Formats: sequence, C-alpha cells, structure tokens
Amino acid sequence: MTKINLDTTSLFMPEVLADPFAYYQAAIAERPVMVLPGTNITLVSSYDLVAEATGRVEDFSSDFSDLLAGQRSADPEVTAELEKGWPQRNTLLTADPPVHTRFRKLVNLAFSMKRVDAIEAEIRAIVERLVDAFPADGRIDFVRDFAIPLPVAVIASQIGIGEADGSISPEGIATVKRWSDAFADRLGGMISKERELECAREVVEFQHAMKARIDARREHRTEDLLSDLVHATVEGERPLDDAELLSVLQQLMVAGNETTTSTLAGGVLLFIQNPGEEAKVRADPALIPNMVEEMLRLESPSAGLWRIVKRDTELGGVTVPGNSMMMLRYAAANRDPAKFEDPDRFDAARKNARSHLAFGRGIHMCVGNMLSRKELAVAFGVLLQKVKSFELAPGAEIVHTPNMLLRGLRRLDVVVERA
Repeated sequence: MTKINLDTTSLFMPEVLADPFAYYQAAIAERPVMVLPGTNITLVSSYDLVAEATGRVEDFSSDFSDLLAGQRSADPEVTAELEKGWPQRNTLLTADPPVHTRFRKLVNLAFSMKRVDAIEAEIRAIVERLVDAFPADGRIDFVRDFAIPLPVAVIASQIGIGEADGSISPEGIATVKRWSDAFADRLGGMISKERELECAREVVEFQHAMKARIDARREHRTEDLLSDLVHATVEGERPLDDAELLSVLQQLMVAGNETTTSTLAGGVLLFIQNPGEEAKVRADPALIPNMVEEMLRLESPSAGLWRIVKRDTELGGVTVPGNSMMMLRYAAANRDPAKFEDPDRFDAARKNARSHLAFGRGIHMCVGNMLSRKELAVAFGVLLQKVKSFELAPGAEIVHTPNMLLRGLRRLDVVVERA
C-alpha cells in the first residue's frame, strides 16, 4: 500500500477520494484526530473516536445546513432560483435535539419494520423484472441497468411517484435519479456554478412535483410512505408542514437510492474480485444478510458527514476549537484494524460485520437502514439464484464519482451468465 504523507496529502484531492484506503490507514495509525492541512476541518478517522463523536451532540452539532445548501448558496442567481420553491428546513440530517427528536418521532412512525416488510414482495418483483430484462449477450452496465433502477423504483413508489399500481416507467426512474443527483451534487460541494444553478432548478422542480402529491395524500390517504408521513401524528407534536415534509422527502429520496445503488454495484465488484467469497455465499445463502453487512462496511457509500464544533473541546486527547468544522469519516472507521481484523478483506462470514458505521450511529442513524438492508438482501438473493457468474467486461474501467461525502461507482460494465 502506498506510503501517505499526511502533511502534504489532502483527503479531498480527487485522486485520494477515488482511492482513499491508504490514506485512511495512515490517518488511523498516525493521527486519528487531525486538522486537514490548510483548512479548519478536523478529520476523525478511528472507529472508537467516530463512535464517540456521534454521541456528543452537545459538542458536535449536526446543524450544517448552510453547507448542504451548496457552496454558492449566497450567489444571487442561485438564491433567485431556490426562492421559487420552499425554504430548506432542518429536520433529520441537519438538526439537533430537541428539533431532531420531533422529526425522528414522526418519521419513525412511517419508516416502521411493518412498512418495510409490507413492501418485500414489491422489492422482489422489481428485482426479478430487472434481472429478466438483462440482454441475451449478458453485457450490461450494472449501475445503469440494475443498481440505479431498483432503489429508485422502490423509494419512488413509496413517495408517490409512479403509476397507480406502484410501478414506475424508465422516464420516471430517470426523473427521480436526476432530482436525487441534484441534491447529492450540492451536498458533495465539488460542482461548477453552472451545475449549481441547474441543481437549484431541479430542487425546485422536485418540490413543486411533491407538493402536488402531498396535497393529494391529505385529501385521500393511500398505502405508501408518503401518506404515512403526511398523516403522522405524535401526542403533543404538530404534523409536518409543507416545507418540513419536502425536506424529509428530499433526504429520504437521496438516502433511499444513492447509498443502496452504491452498495449494490460495489457488492458485485467485490464478488468479481473475491470469487471464493461469492462461492461461499452461493453454497450457503443463509450468509446473505451478514454478507450485506460486510458489503456495507467495505463500501460505506455515505463515506462521511459534517459536524459543527460548538465550543472549544477535545477528542482523543486532541484540542478541537469551537466554530470549526469536523468530518466524521465513517468509511475510515469501518476499516479500522483495531475493530475489524484484516479490515480491507471481504469476508462474507465476518463475525462483527454488523458493527459497521455505514448508517451512522446514535440519534442520527439512518432512518431508512431497514429498507436499505431489505433491498440489498432481496436483490443479492435473487441475483445469486438467477445469475451464474459475474465478470468484468473487456475494457471495463472502475471509476468512482468524486464527492466529499458520498462514494459510488460511476458505471460497472460486466458480463453476466444466467443460471
């Protein structure tokens, strides 16, 4: 593994974001809490310290909404576009208690295990339809042809985008993906002004489309997640208003497809790179749930999240100044050798795989983690039944989209052989 000089190498260099694992190991070993050169950002990389920081909400705030608004949020052209929609509200991802507590209670009512179990048959039907549509020659872009449309179709049907029977057209999938990419690109903070303006327009387009569906659910309740959110009530709490609902839906749409897409594609690449582990799971499908946890650990599609340091404090014996930024790097923590033996190895039967932090931890643990786990388990179960082998297509390039917070393959050209 390449030797990394932490004084001259930045986590946010495109080449490091593309292949960050040597950097992670150097950071964990040498400076698990360190200020990134030339910034006021403290990077936290070891498992124990990331886990500790997630619990210290009084010191490390999740109210980083100004960052989420995009690097040009003060630009008058961007602002003018965004003012055509609804204001962003601090709800789940970007709120601290007691504000966060209220939203979590209301959203938990909609994102129950009962709701997730009720849509398992729908997930399986979508998976089988996608696999059956693979071309006869078996050559596909797994990202485009499977990893994107599955989670997009699932979350789209649950937030009211699609046909009356819950299905969604290829055009509908493309629209949801376009909206999701707009939010994700703004979150990633590595885009041009032209793209920032385009994203702002798509955010507003999403808001107006969803406002019509919110109004419809208020008139007539239906059996989907959107209706559950619109009608969610907890004693002593008022229901979600329009701006709050739109903020929650925006976060659910992005979390509901970006992370699952990345884990599906990354998981198939892990199969190709580790044929012995794939064979082990084919021989014992009972390993699939644990294998999914191991894929989540290694892929960590939400590679990190911001925190705002509220006051002068310390973490891991290192002084951290107030009013500075902190990056909790879940992807590094998930490869900490003190927690995971031989951490870069894919082990489908790893005993403590589920200890990963891919969904975060504490009060901000991803509210949709049960849905993502269900989709991944069903998808890999069907894939292993219906696909005999996965191979990289000739000339295939492994390229990850550069993003500070999210990690995923841009495409994955493979050849599949049907079982």
